[in-house]
Amino acid sequence: MPSAETLARLGAREAARRIREGGLSPVDLVEACLARIRTLDGELRAWVHLDEAGALDAAREREAQARSGGALGPLHGVPVGIKDIFDVAGMPTTGGARPWAHTRPTRDATSVARLRAAGAIVLGKTFTTEFAYRDPAPTRNPWNPAHTPGGSSSGSGAAVAARMTPLALGSQTVGSVLRPAAYCGVVGVKPTHGAIPVEGVIPLAWSLDHVGAFARSVTDAALVLGALLGRPLEVATARGPRLALAGELLARCEPATAAHLRGVAERLARAGAQIVEVKLPASFAELHAAGQIVLEAEAATYHEASWRVHGAEYGRDMSALVQAGLARPATAYVAANRARLRFREEVLPLLAGHDALLAPTAPAPAPAGLGWTGDASLCAPWSFTGLPAITLPSGLDERGLPLAAQLVAAAGEERSLLGVAQFCEDALGFTAAPSL
Repeated sequence: MPSAETLARLGAREAARRIREGGLSPVDLVEACLARIRTLDGELRAWVHLDEAGALDAAREREAQARSGGALGPLHGVPVGIKDIFDVAGMPTTGGARPWAHTRPTRDATSVARLRAAGAIVLGKTFTTEFAYRDPAPTRNPWNPAHTPGGSSSGSGAAVAARMTPLALGSQTVGSVLRPAAYCGVVGVKPTHGAIPVEGVIPLAWSLDHVGAFARSVTDAALVLGALLGRPLEVATARGPRLALAGELLARCEPATAAHLRGVAERLARAGAQIVEVKLPASFAELHAAGQIVLEAEAATYHEASWRVHGAEYGRDMSALVQAGLARPATAYVAANRARLRFREEVLPLLAGHDALLAPTAPAPAPAGLGWTGDASLCAPWSFTGLPAITLPSGLDERGLPLAAQLVAAAGEERSLLGVAQFCEDALGFTAAPSL
Protein backbone atom coordinates (compact mmCIF):
# COMPACT_ATOMS: atom_id res chain seq x y z
CA MET A 1 0.00 0.00 0.00
CA PRO A 2 1.29 3.54 -0.71
CA SER A 3 2.57 5.50 2.27
CA ALA A 4 0.33 7.90 4.15
CA GLU A 5 2.43 10.74 2.74
CA THR A 6 1.76 9.57 -0.82
CA LEU A 7 -1.96 9.14 -0.20
CA ALA A 8 -2.29 12.62 1.31
CA ARG A 9 -0.87 14.09 -1.89
CA LEU A 10 -3.51 12.50 -4.13
CA GLY A 11 -5.80 14.87 -5.96
CA ALA A 12 -9.55 14.53 -5.63
CA ARG A 13 -10.26 13.10 -9.08
CA GLU A 14 -7.48 10.53 -8.85
CA ALA A 15 -8.54 9.50 -5.34
CA ALA A 16 -12.17 9.11 -6.44
CA ARG A 17 -11.09 7.03 -9.44
CA ARG A 18 -9.01 4.67 -7.32
CA ILE A 19 -11.81 4.28 -4.78
CA ARG A 20 -14.33 3.58 -7.53
CA GLU A 21 -12.02 0.95 -9.08
CA GLY A 22 -11.31 -0.71 -5.74
CA GLY A 23 -7.65 0.27 -5.54
CA LEU A 24 -7.94 2.65 -2.60
CA SER A 25 -9.74 2.46 0.71
CA PRO A 26 -11.48 5.66 1.82
CA VAL A 27 -10.42 4.74 5.35
CA ASP A 28 -6.75 4.74 4.38
CA LEU A 29 -7.16 8.07 2.61
CA VAL A 30 -8.88 9.72 5.58
CA GLU A 31 -6.29 8.31 7.98
CA ALA A 32 -3.51 9.71 5.77
CA CYS A 33 -5.10 13.17 5.82
CA LEU A 34 -5.61 13.02 9.59
CA ALA A 35 -1.98 12.00 10.09
CA ARG A 36 -0.85 14.95 7.99
CA ILE A 37 -3.04 17.29 10.04
CA ARG A 38 -1.63 15.96 13.32
CA THR A 39 1.90 16.52 12.03
CA LEU A 40 1.48 20.02 10.63
CA ASP A 41 -1.47 21.78 12.15
CA GLY A 42 0.21 22.67 15.42
CA GLU A 43 2.17 25.24 13.43
CA LEU A 44 -0.14 26.06 10.51
CA ARG A 45 -3.46 26.16 12.41
CA ALA A 46 -5.73 25.52 9.46
CA TRP A 47 -8.37 23.61 11.46
CA VAL A 48 -10.61 25.03 14.15
CA HIS A 49 -12.58 21.79 14.63
CA LEU A 50 -11.56 18.30 13.54
CA ASP A 51 -14.05 15.41 13.58
CA GLU A 52 -11.73 12.43 13.43
CA ALA A 53 -14.28 9.88 14.68
CA GLY A 54 -17.04 11.12 12.39
CA ALA A 55 -14.75 11.22 9.35
CA LEU A 56 -13.54 7.65 9.96
CA ASP A 57 -17.10 6.41 10.47
CA ALA A 58 -18.08 8.03 7.16
CA ALA A 59 -15.01 6.53 5.47
CA ARG A 60 -15.94 3.02 6.64
CA GLU A 61 -19.45 3.56 5.30
CA ARG A 62 -18.09 4.78 1.94
CA GLU A 63 -15.76 1.78 1.81
CA ALA A 64 -18.66 -0.63 2.34
CA GLN A 65 -20.67 1.13 -0.35
CA ALA A 66 -17.77 0.92 -2.79
CA ARG A 67 -17.33 -2.80 -2.13
CA SER A 68 -21.03 -3.51 -2.63
CA GLY A 69 -20.93 -1.99 -6.10
CA GLY A 70 -23.64 0.56 -5.46
CA ALA A 71 -23.99 3.87 -7.26
CA LEU A 72 -21.10 6.10 -6.23
CA GLY A 73 -21.08 9.88 -6.39
CA PRO A 74 -18.30 11.86 -8.12
CA LEU A 75 -16.60 12.61 -4.76
CA HIS A 76 -17.14 9.19 -3.20
CA GLY A 77 -14.72 8.78 -0.31
CA VAL A 78 -12.89 12.08 -0.94
CA PRO A 79 -12.10 14.16 2.19
CA VAL A 80 -13.07 17.83 2.33
CA GLY A 81 -12.59 20.72 4.76
CA ILE A 82 -15.40 23.21 5.43
CA LYS A 83 -14.90 26.91 6.16
CA ASP A 84 -16.27 27.71 9.60
CA ILE A 85 -19.08 29.97 8.44
CA PHE A 86 -20.85 26.98 6.85
CA ASP A 87 -23.18 24.90 8.99
CA VAL A 88 -22.25 21.23 9.35
CA ALA A 89 -24.75 19.18 11.33
CA GLY A 90 -23.38 18.31 14.77
CA MET A 91 -20.28 20.49 14.50
CA PRO A 92 -19.91 23.97 16.01
CA THR A 93 -20.11 26.98 13.70
CA THR A 94 -17.98 29.74 15.25
CA GLY A 95 -17.57 32.16 12.34
CA GLY A 96 -14.15 33.06 13.78
CA ALA A 97 -15.97 35.04 16.48
CA ARG A 98 -16.21 35.09 20.27
CA PRO A 99 -18.30 32.39 22.01
CA TRP A 100 -21.51 34.41 22.10
CA ALA A 101 -21.82 33.94 18.34
CA HIS A 102 -21.20 30.17 18.30
CA THR A 103 -23.95 27.75 17.29
CA ARG A 104 -24.27 23.97 16.90
CA PRO A 105 -26.54 23.42 13.88
CA THR A 106 -28.59 20.28 13.37
CA ARG A 107 -28.60 20.44 9.58
CA ASP A 108 -26.00 21.00 6.90
CA ALA A 109 -25.70 24.10 4.76
CA THR A 110 -27.04 23.33 1.27
CA SER A 111 -23.52 23.33 -0.18
CA VAL A 112 -22.29 20.90 2.49
CA ALA A 113 -25.29 18.65 1.89
CA ARG A 114 -24.47 18.60 -1.83
CA LEU A 115 -20.88 17.56 -1.13
CA ARG A 116 -22.05 14.75 1.12
CA ALA A 117 -24.58 13.65 -1.49
CA ALA A 118 -21.69 13.43 -3.96
CA GLY A 119 -19.91 11.10 -1.53
CA ALA A 120 -17.45 13.51 0.12
CA ILE A 121 -16.27 12.98 3.70
CA VAL A 122 -16.19 16.04 5.97
CA LEU A 123 -12.97 16.12 8.00
CA GLY A 124 -13.88 19.22 10.01
CA LYS A 125 -14.07 23.01 10.00
CA THR A 126 -11.30 25.32 8.80
CA PHE A 127 -10.39 28.68 10.28
CA THR A 128 -11.99 31.86 8.95
CA THR A 129 -11.39 35.51 9.68
CA GLU A 130 -14.05 36.92 12.00
CA PHE A 131 -17.43 36.75 10.25
CA ALA A 132 -15.49 36.30 6.97
CA TYR A 133 -14.19 39.87 7.00
CA ARG A 134 -10.72 41.30 7.72
CA ASP A 135 -9.86 40.50 11.35
CA PRO A 136 -7.29 37.72 10.83
CA ALA A 137 -7.49 34.05 11.74
CA PRO A 138 -4.44 32.40 13.38
CA THR A 139 -3.67 30.36 10.24
CA ARG A 140 -0.19 30.54 8.67
CA ASN A 141 0.93 30.16 5.08
CA PRO A 142 2.35 26.65 4.32
CA TRP A 143 4.98 28.13 1.98
CA ASN A 144 6.34 30.36 4.73
CA PRO A 145 4.65 30.45 8.16
CA ALA A 146 5.81 34.04 8.66
CA HIS A 147 3.38 35.11 5.89
CA THR A 148 -0.40 35.32 5.79
CA PRO A 149 -2.35 32.64 3.91
CA GLY A 150 -4.86 35.34 2.96
CA GLY A 151 -8.46 35.53 4.04
CA SER A 152 -11.17 35.12 4.79
CA SER A 153 -11.03 31.43 3.83
CA SER A 154 -7.62 31.19 5.49
CA GLY A 155 -7.77 27.64 6.82
CA SER A 156 -9.25 26.19 3.65
CA GLY A 157 -6.49 27.59 1.44
CA ALA A 158 -3.74 26.51 3.81
CA ALA A 159 -5.20 23.02 4.35
CA VAL A 160 -5.35 22.24 0.63
CA ALA A 161 -1.88 23.66 0.00
CA ALA A 162 -0.38 21.67 2.89
CA ARG A 163 -1.90 18.42 1.56
CA MET A 164 -4.12 18.03 4.64
CA THR A 165 -7.14 17.59 2.39
CA PRO A 166 -7.55 17.46 -1.38
CA LEU A 167 -10.55 19.83 -1.33
CA ALA A 168 -12.01 22.56 0.84
CA LEU A 169 -15.07 24.77 0.82
CA GLY A 170 -14.82 28.55 1.08
CA SER A 171 -16.79 31.70 0.43
CA GLN A 172 -16.01 34.95 -1.36
CA THR A 173 -17.59 38.35 -0.86
CA VAL A 174 -14.58 40.38 -2.02
CA GLY A 175 -11.53 38.13 -2.45
CA SER A 176 -11.93 35.40 0.15
CA VAL A 177 -11.45 32.33 -2.09
CA LEU A 178 -9.23 33.50 -4.92
CA ARG A 179 -6.79 35.55 -2.83
CA PRO A 180 -5.92 32.78 -0.28
CA ALA A 181 -5.74 30.29 -3.15
CA ALA A 182 -3.24 32.59 -4.88
CA TYR A 183 -1.18 33.14 -1.73
CA CYS A 184 -1.15 29.40 -0.98
CA GLY A 185 -0.35 28.21 -4.51
CA VAL A 186 -3.57 26.27 -5.20
CA VAL A 187 -6.61 26.59 -7.46
CA GLY A 188 -9.56 28.61 -6.19
CA VAL A 189 -12.86 28.99 -8.02
CA LYS A 190 -16.16 30.79 -7.55
CA PRO A 191 -19.10 30.55 -9.95
CA THR A 192 -21.66 33.15 -10.97
CA HIS A 193 -23.37 34.81 -8.02
CA GLY A 194 -26.37 32.76 -6.90
CA ALA A 195 -25.37 29.61 -8.78
CA ILE A 196 -24.74 27.81 -5.47
CA PRO A 197 -27.23 28.46 -2.65
CA VAL A 198 -25.86 30.23 0.44
CA GLU A 199 -28.46 28.71 2.78
CA GLY A 200 -26.76 27.73 6.04
CA VAL A 201 -23.82 30.11 5.54
CA ILE A 202 -23.26 33.12 7.83
CA PRO A 203 -23.81 36.08 5.49
CA LEU A 204 -21.49 39.02 5.06
CA ALA A 205 -23.30 40.79 2.19
CA TRP A 206 -26.16 38.95 0.46
CA SER A 207 -25.68 40.72 -2.88
CA LEU A 208 -22.00 39.73 -3.01
CA ASP A 209 -21.59 36.42 -1.15
CA HIS A 210 -20.46 33.46 -3.27
CA VAL A 211 -19.79 29.83 -2.33
CA GLY A 212 -16.46 28.68 -3.76
CA ALA A 213 -13.91 25.90 -3.50
CA PHE A 214 -10.20 25.10 -3.26
CA ALA A 215 -8.40 22.28 -5.06
CA ARG A 216 -4.92 21.48 -6.35
CA SER A 217 -5.76 21.27 -10.07
CA VAL A 218 -8.32 22.59 -12.52
CA THR A 219 -9.82 19.13 -13.02
CA ASP A 220 -10.27 18.74 -9.28
CA ALA A 221 -11.83 22.21 -9.09
CA ALA A 222 -14.24 21.22 -11.84
CA LEU A 223 -15.15 18.05 -9.96
CA VAL A 224 -16.04 19.82 -6.72
CA LEU A 225 -17.68 22.77 -8.48
CA GLY A 226 -19.91 20.39 -10.40
CA ALA A 227 -21.00 18.74 -7.16
CA LEU A 228 -21.78 22.14 -5.64
CA LEU A 229 -23.72 23.29 -8.70
CA GLY A 230 -25.60 20.00 -8.89
CA ARG A 231 -24.46 19.17 -12.42
CA PRO A 232 -21.28 17.58 -13.83
CA LEU A 233 -18.67 19.97 -15.23
CA GLU A 234 -16.43 17.95 -17.52
CA VAL A 235 -13.50 20.07 -18.64
CA ALA A 236 -12.88 20.35 -22.37
CA THR A 237 -9.53 22.09 -22.79
CA ALA A 238 -9.85 25.28 -24.81
CA ARG A 239 -7.81 25.43 -28.00
CA GLY A 240 -6.22 28.75 -28.87
CA PRO A 241 -8.40 30.76 -26.46
CA ARG A 242 -8.89 34.48 -27.00
CA LEU A 243 -7.81 36.20 -23.77
CA ALA A 244 -8.38 39.84 -22.87
CA LEU A 245 -5.67 41.65 -20.90
CA ALA A 246 -6.52 44.97 -19.23
CA GLY A 247 -3.69 47.37 -18.44
CA GLU A 248 -5.76 49.02 -15.67
CA LEU A 249 -5.48 45.82 -13.63
CA LEU A 250 -1.76 45.36 -14.20
CA ALA A 251 -1.21 48.98 -13.13
CA ARG A 252 -2.51 48.09 -9.68
CA CYS A 253 0.25 45.52 -9.14
CA GLU A 254 3.74 45.80 -7.78
CA PRO A 255 6.15 45.97 -10.74
CA ALA A 256 7.46 42.43 -10.29
CA THR A 257 3.93 40.99 -10.20
CA ALA A 258 2.90 42.95 -13.30
CA ALA A 259 6.02 41.75 -15.11
CA HIS A 260 5.25 38.18 -14.10
CA LEU A 261 1.72 38.43 -15.46
CA ARG A 262 3.05 39.86 -18.72
CA GLY A 263 5.37 36.86 -18.85
CA VAL A 264 2.42 34.53 -18.24
CA ALA A 265 0.60 36.15 -21.16
CA GLU A 266 3.63 35.61 -23.38
CA ARG A 267 3.86 31.94 -22.41
CA LEU A 268 0.17 31.45 -23.11
CA ALA A 269 0.58 33.15 -26.49
CA ARG A 270 3.42 30.78 -27.37
CA ALA A 271 1.11 27.89 -26.45
CA GLY A 272 -1.51 29.16 -28.91
CA ALA A 273 -3.61 31.72 -27.03
CA GLN A 274 -4.52 35.03 -28.63
CA ILE A 275 -3.81 37.89 -26.20
CA VAL A 276 -5.90 41.01 -26.84
CA GLU A 277 -5.14 44.26 -25.01
CA VAL A 278 -8.42 45.83 -23.85
CA LYS A 279 -9.64 48.79 -21.85
CA LEU A 280 -12.25 48.34 -19.15
CA PRO A 281 -15.42 50.48 -19.25
CA ALA A 282 -15.17 53.92 -17.67
CA SER A 283 -17.59 52.80 -14.95
CA PHE A 284 -14.78 50.63 -13.55
CA ALA A 285 -13.46 53.75 -11.79
CA GLU A 286 -16.53 53.82 -9.53
CA LEU A 287 -16.81 50.10 -8.90
CA HIS A 288 -14.61 49.54 -5.87
CA ALA A 289 -16.11 52.35 -3.81
CA ALA A 290 -19.62 51.26 -4.81
CA GLY A 291 -19.00 47.65 -3.84
CA GLN A 292 -17.61 48.70 -0.48
CA ILE A 293 -20.75 50.72 0.27
CA VAL A 294 -22.96 47.74 -0.59
CA LEU A 295 -20.80 45.54 1.62
CA GLU A 296 -21.00 47.97 4.55
CA ALA A 297 -24.75 48.43 4.32
CA GLU A 298 -25.61 44.76 4.01
CA ALA A 299 -23.17 43.65 6.72
CA ALA A 300 -24.61 46.26 9.05
CA THR A 301 -28.14 45.08 8.31
CA TYR A 302 -27.28 41.51 9.30
CA HIS A 303 -25.14 42.37 12.34
CA GLU A 304 -26.92 45.41 13.77
CA ALA A 305 -28.88 43.66 16.54
CA SER A 306 -25.96 41.56 17.81
CA TRP A 307 -23.45 44.41 17.41
CA ARG A 308 -25.55 46.67 19.65
CA VAL A 309 -25.31 44.04 22.39
CA HIS A 310 -21.84 42.56 21.77
CA GLY A 311 -20.07 45.41 19.95
CA ALA A 312 -17.16 45.40 22.38
CA GLU A 313 -16.47 41.76 21.48
CA TYR A 314 -16.32 42.33 17.73
CA GLY A 315 -12.93 42.62 16.04
CA ARG A 316 -11.70 46.07 15.10
CA ASP A 317 -12.30 45.78 11.36
CA MET A 318 -15.65 44.04 11.63
CA SER A 319 -16.89 46.59 14.13
CA ALA A 320 -15.77 49.45 11.89
CA LEU A 321 -17.59 47.84 8.94
CA VAL A 322 -20.87 47.63 10.87
CA GLN A 323 -20.56 51.21 12.13
CA ALA A 324 -19.86 52.49 8.61
CA GLY A 325 -22.89 50.65 7.26
CA LEU A 326 -25.18 51.96 9.98
CA ALA A 327 -24.12 55.50 9.10
CA ARG A 328 -24.88 55.12 5.36
CA PRO A 329 -28.16 56.62 4.11
CA ALA A 330 -30.39 54.43 1.99
CA THR A 331 -29.80 56.71 -0.98
CA ALA A 332 -26.05 55.94 -0.88
CA TYR A 333 -26.77 52.20 -0.87
CA VAL A 334 -29.14 52.48 -3.84
CA ALA A 335 -26.69 54.64 -5.80
CA ALA A 336 -23.85 52.22 -5.07
CA ASN A 337 -25.88 49.25 -6.26
CA ARG A 338 -26.75 51.09 -9.47
CA ALA A 339 -23.05 51.87 -10.07
CA ARG A 340 -22.09 48.25 -9.37
CA LEU A 341 -24.66 46.88 -11.79
CA ARG A 342 -23.81 49.50 -14.41
CA PHE A 343 -20.24 48.21 -14.62
CA ARG A 344 -21.53 44.64 -14.83
CA GLU A 345 -23.72 45.50 -17.80
CA GLU A 346 -20.94 47.43 -19.53
CA VAL A 347 -18.24 44.79 -19.05
CA LEU A 348 -20.36 41.83 -20.20
CA PRO A 349 -19.91 42.60 -23.95
CA LEU A 350 -16.13 42.68 -23.46
CA LEU A 351 -16.24 39.28 -21.73
CA ALA A 352 -18.64 37.87 -24.33
CA GLY A 353 -16.14 38.82 -27.04
CA HIS A 354 -13.33 36.82 -25.44
CA ASP A 355 -12.99 33.38 -23.89
CA ALA A 356 -11.79 34.94 -20.63
CA LEU A 357 -10.16 37.98 -19.10
CA LEU A 358 -6.62 37.26 -17.91
CA ALA A 359 -5.65 39.26 -14.82
CA PRO A 360 -3.46 39.13 -11.74
CA THR A 361 -5.20 37.68 -8.68
CA ALA A 362 -3.35 39.87 -6.19
CA PRO A 363 -1.04 42.88 -6.54
CA ALA A 364 1.82 41.00 -4.84
CA PRO A 365 2.60 37.66 -3.17
CA ALA A 366 1.42 36.95 0.38
CA PRO A 367 2.49 39.76 2.74
CA ALA A 368 4.70 39.02 5.73
CA GLY A 369 3.05 38.97 9.14
CA LEU A 370 -0.32 37.72 10.33
CA GLY A 371 -1.97 41.04 11.11
CA TRP A 372 -3.30 41.63 7.59
CA THR A 373 -4.74 39.17 5.08
CA GLY A 374 -3.63 41.11 2.00
CA ASP A 375 -5.04 43.20 -0.83
CA ALA A 376 -8.26 41.85 -2.38
CA SER A 377 -8.81 44.70 -4.84
CA LEU A 378 -8.09 42.62 -7.95
CA CYS A 379 -10.64 39.97 -6.96
CA ALA A 380 -13.24 42.52 -5.88
CA PRO A 381 -14.52 43.57 -9.34
CA TRP A 382 -15.71 40.04 -10.12
CA SER A 383 -17.29 39.57 -6.69
CA PHE A 384 -19.03 42.94 -6.90
CA THR A 385 -20.42 42.01 -10.34
CA GLY A 386 -21.10 38.35 -9.53
CA LEU A 387 -19.07 36.95 -12.44
CA PRO A 388 -17.34 33.55 -12.39
CA ALA A 389 -13.60 33.58 -11.72
CA ILE A 390 -10.79 31.12 -11.11
CA THR A 391 -7.19 31.51 -9.97
CA LEU A 392 -4.35 29.11 -10.66
CA PRO A 393 -0.72 29.15 -9.55
CA SER A 394 1.63 30.48 -12.21
CA GLY A 395 5.08 30.58 -10.59
CA LEU A 396 7.14 31.51 -7.54
CA ASP A 397 8.80 34.79 -6.68
CA GLU A 398 12.45 35.14 -5.68
CA ARG A 399 11.54 34.27 -2.05
CA GLY A 400 9.73 31.09 -3.06
CA LEU A 401 6.22 32.49 -2.52
CA PRO A 402 3.45 31.58 -5.01
CA LEU A 403 2.30 33.87 -7.80
CA ALA A 404 -1.02 33.43 -9.57
CA ALA A 405 -3.11 34.27 -12.60
CA GLN A 406 -6.84 34.97 -12.52
CA LEU A 407 -9.35 34.23 -15.26
CA VAL A 408 -12.82 35.79 -15.46
CA ALA A 409 -15.71 34.91 -17.76
CA ALA A 410 -19.21 36.10 -18.54
CA ALA A 411 -22.07 35.14 -16.23
CA GLY A 412 -23.02 31.47 -16.43
CA GLU A 413 -19.91 30.48 -18.39
CA GLU A 414 -18.33 28.21 -15.75
CA ARG A 415 -17.75 25.33 -18.15
CA SER A 416 -15.91 27.39 -20.75
CA LEU A 417 -13.97 29.20 -18.01
CA LEU A 418 -12.70 25.86 -16.73
CA GLY A 419 -11.68 24.90 -20.25
CA VAL A 420 -9.59 28.04 -20.56
CA ALA A 421 -8.13 27.42 -17.10
CA GLN A 422 -7.14 23.90 -18.15
CA PHE A 423 -5.36 25.31 -21.22
CA CYS A 424 -3.50 27.77 -18.99
CA GLU A 425 -2.62 25.16 -16.37
CA ASP A 426 -1.20 22.87 -19.07
CA ALA A 427 0.79 25.70 -20.65
CA LEU A 428 2.20 27.01 -17.37
CA GLY A 429 3.08 23.58 -15.96
CA PHE A 430 3.20 24.65 -12.31
CA THR A 431 4.03 21.63 -10.12
CA ALA A 432 5.70 23.10 -7.02
CA ALA A 433 4.40 22.40 -3.52
CA PRO A 434 5.33 23.61 -0.03
CA SER A 435 8.29 21.71 1.42
CA LEU A 436 6.44 20.34 4.44
